[in-house]
Amino acid sequence: MSAKQRIFLSPPHMGEDERELVADAFASNWIAPLGEHVDAFEREIAQYVGVKAALAVSSGTAAIHLGLRLADVAPGDTVFCSSLTFVASANPILYQGATPVFIDSEAGSWNMSPLALERALREAAAADKLPKAVVIVNLYGQSADMGPLMALCEQYGVRVVEDAAESLGAVYKGRMSGAFGHVGTFSFNGNKIMTTSGGGMLVSDDVEAIEKARFWSTQAKEPAKHYQHEEMGYNYRLSNVLAAIGRGQLHVLEERIEARRGIFNRYEQALGQLPGISFMPEPTTGRSTRWLTVMTLNPADTTLSAAQLIDELGKENIEARPVWKPMHLQPLFAQCQYYPHQPDESISDRLFAQGVCLPSGSSLTAEQQERVIGVITSSLLNQEQGVRHV
Repeated sequence: MSAKQRIFLSPPHMGEDERELVADAFASNWIAPLGEHVDAFEREIAQYVGVKAALAVSSGTAAIHLGLRLADVAPGDTVFCSSLTFVASANPILYQGATPVFIDSEAGSWNMSPLALERALREAAAADKLPKAVVIVNLYGQSADMGPLMALCEQYGVRVVEDAAESLGAVYKGRMSGAFGHVGTFSFNGNKIMTTSGGGMLVSDDVEAIEKARFWSTQAKEPAKHYQHEEMGYNYRLSNVLAAIGRGQLHVLEERIEARRGIFNRYEQALGQLPGISFMPEPTTGRSTRWLTVMTLNPADTTLSAAQLIDELGKENIEARPVWKPMHLQPLFAQCQYYPHQPDESISDRLFAQGVCLPSGSSLTAEQQERVIGVITSSLLNQEQGVRHV
């Protein structure tokens, strides 16, 4: 292992505002869940996203879970879900006792394929087994093609949980990511574009739904002097201290987005012309945050595989990762149905095989990025030279 300083994939990037707001939380002695910073964080996120209400919770997973319960998902139901995602998008379906059906990506955005969704909904309607909800994931800082996806769900009367865990700050046709579904969800995990160390947010224009979720998220305590419970609830609220961190992070979110977009541009400029390399496309419908810069290696043009490149970067103490392993390939969901983009073409399988997530943190220095670029360039060159010498 190289003695060089570790370059992480997407580390937290803290500033002075966060420190001051956390100090304020300590000074007020509001350390436990709830408090003025939680209330303010919810208002500020709702305003930024352009929705009427928001609920700060302990994780993005908790937000999805609450969104599915709001959609009345229950045992025996099905829920359609993007396949190319992290397991947190799908696990809450199991929490509700429902069965996931996975939907492939499309090449233009790497997000849910309208073609696959249309086929899945048509077949479900013919079988009189429409899903209770569709979880549409916005991957790597980029919105799905929400126009046709929402139109399909509206046509069949199916609710949408928009999993915007990775896409806070992304824009689609003039609206913020997370504002399209019946509910939207965000994650503030340590690796996200803004973090509270751990936490999430449920957002919606349906104020009544958010208030119901707020009730569930605080153990479903009835308004009585004693502890009275008539429904099942959860311990899902965000603490005042973590909300203070989030408020400070939100103040500089646009700066973080510009930094990550700049990092993507430098990668693309330096590597985009090399044989076999291409990058996650950005549709003309909006703005990606480039939360992570993701490239693919086409085996038709290079013998260097994604797995080999990740290993080479690791040898130089540089963290890189594969693209998410699709849910339909996970042992946990081996019995679940899957709809590829086309009957004979699975986009998410190809992206998993060929994709590499590169260091993309907004604090990444130019020198660190040059190190990453250098390893990628030399790995490609060495691989090709090795092949020619065989």
